[in-house]
Parts: sequence; structure tokens; C-alpha cells
Amino acid sequence: MKRISATNARKQLFELIEQAGKPGVFINIKHRDLPDVILMSIDEFEGWQETLEVMSDPQLMKDIQEGMKDKNEVSWENVKDNLNK
Repeated sequence: MKRISATNARKQLFELIEQAGKPGVFINIKHRDLPDVILMSIDEFEGWQETLEVMSDPQLMKDIQEGMKDKNEVSWENVKDNLNK
């Protein structure tokens, strides 16, 4: 994660926006004694929001964990056949 001061971020704003638009890139911006902020793409942000929503749903998390324990494998052909019915 790149860390930059707000003063330098202002000077490099368009370059930072380009960088933050790439998957997995986050830019930490520091301004005086204020809490740091993060610059990231909207896709990354929405992905984080969706992850938090899933993780905050106890029943969904339980279902996911149970599904991960299920070792029954289904072939791709079987899946396609079931979808076509």
C-alpha cells in the first residue's frame, strides 16, 4: 500500500486516481492529525462492502462453512445437464 501526504496527493491526484483504479491497489493519504483515508477503485470498495455484508450475516456464514465441509463433488457435465432441465 502506498502512503502519501495530502499535499503530495493534491499534486499527483490524477496519477493517484489512475493507480487506485487498478485491482488491489490502495493509497493511504495522511493529512495533519486527521485519521488517514484510503483511495481505492469503486469496484474494490463495493467488493469490500459485499464481503462485510456476507460476514455480518451469521446464518449465511454458517451455510458457507457447512458447504465448505461438504466434499461431494459434482462434475461440470452434471451441472450443465441439471441447468438445461
